[in-house]
Amino acid sequence: MVFKKMMSAFGVGGPSVDTVLTNPNTRPGLTLDGQVNLLGGDAAATIEQVVLSLVTRVEIEGHDTEYAGIMEFHRMAVSGPLQLAPKQQLAIPFQLPVPWETPITDVYGQRLHGMTMGLRTELAVARAVDKSDLDQVAVHPLPVHERILEAFQRLGFRFKHADLERGRIHGVQQTLPFYQEIEFYAAPQYAQTVTEVELTFVTSQRGVDVVLECDKRGGFLSSGHDTFGRYHVSHADADRVDWTQVVDGWLRETTSHYGGLRAAGFGHGGHHGHGRGHGVGGMVAGAALGVAGGMIAGELIEDAFEGDLGEDFGFDE
Repeated sequence: MVFKKMMSAFGVGGPSVDTVLTNPNTRPGLTLDGQVNLLGGDAAATIEQVVLSLVTRVEIEGHDTEYAGIMEFHRMAVSGPLQLAPKQQLAIPFQLPVPWETPITDVYGQRLHGMTMGLRTELAVARAVDKSDLDQVAVHPLPVHERILEAFQRLGFRFKHADLERGRIHGVQQTLPFYQEIEFYAAPQYAQTVTEVELTFVTSQRGVDVVLECDKRGGFLSSGHDTFGRYHVSHADADRVDWTQVVDGWLRETTSHYGGLRAAGFGHGGHHGHGRGHGVGGMVAGAALGVAGGMIAGELIEDAFEGDLGEDFGFDE
């Protein structure tokens, strides 16, 4: 009996957890529905709580370094304390709200290169090793996101990469401690002045703040630099606007800002230089955050994703 208790404490013969999503596809502001299936082990167990969380990979800038970490950004308990008898099966249904600012991972059924998202289930077991489960999640764009992305495609921009940058964008009401950058190679008609464009959506129930970062080409006597534009759109405008014309206007306005930005002290630095400007008001992104803020630094791979960075984080199929 003592041996069994000891083995149970190490997770051998203990309860197990498996989360099943009704549909792994969702959108910002919607929900993820499913159920958490618990199976009792060889002995009765006290479950302290069952918690669901959304986790993703975020780029973090240190002093002269940049690395990827796993961040939990949304969390909800679906069960408090309960007793689980030996071999007992228990299903806990759930409906997890997806935050409005949740980054997009998939467009037209294709995963954006560089993006990953998971729903993690934590089973806290009294006096024993906690158990966890991880399921891949696909977050699709809202209609207004889709129209803007379509406009970039129609204008000739080619998708390059997407990632999440730890930090905040000054002047934008932002609740998550990171923002998404969707990077495009410049379209031919802009190639004389712009090499790349980074697009950021900061979404809320009211609408979407659209932030553009244009990496301008350096001339014969000048070095390259970045310029920034910020715009707000309504969800209701998704099917009311000629988005190709709107996005073209944004790009031309943004790339014409350089003189004023430079005079105001913005626009210096490379791709990840966090001095960001928008007109006189200016924008500063990537404000330093403490190491707290939701990072699972110590659990980087083993506990959070039980895989490695080169294997899609070991997501369950």
